[in-house]
Amino acid sequence: MSKARFSCTAIAALLFGLPAAAQVTVTDPWIRGTVPGQMATGAFMQLKAAKDAKLLEANSPTAGVVEIHEMKLENNVMRMRAVPALDLPAGRTIELKPGGYHVMLMDLKQQMKEGEVVPVTLVIESGGKRETIEVKATVRAPTARNEAMKK
Repeated sequence: MSKARFSCTAIAALLFGLPAAAQVTVTDPWIRGTVPGQMATGAFMQLKAAKDAKLLEANSPTAGVVEIHEMKLENNVMRMRAVPALDLPAGRTIELKPGGYHVMLMDLKQQMKEGEVVPVTLVIESGGKRETIEVKATVRAPTARNEAMKK
């Protein structure tokens, strides 16, 4: 067997022998800025998985508590609650946005100032395997809305 053919065979074996990751793409991650003394805010972004996956949790060194939340209108009252996980169906973009699903950052350790970049770690599960995605979210003004809401 030639060296080139052996190399191609070895690479193929490595590629196809590895478990497939969820391959989640994160776009437009941002955090709503806060005013001094404010202890909570939201992180927003779009998530698109190549195959069925779930967002299980999120973490950030800037917050003591980080949860996945849903805002929902119930009996003409907007309610927010933590959810255990968020489904990411294959090929569909799931938008985390103000007034909907979002990552809630609570017990903030510092003010979120416009222009800062904040690390957020997402824990994704797909096919029984977990992976982490490191996201760098830019802090926007406290009055910011996501781009989709501006249209």
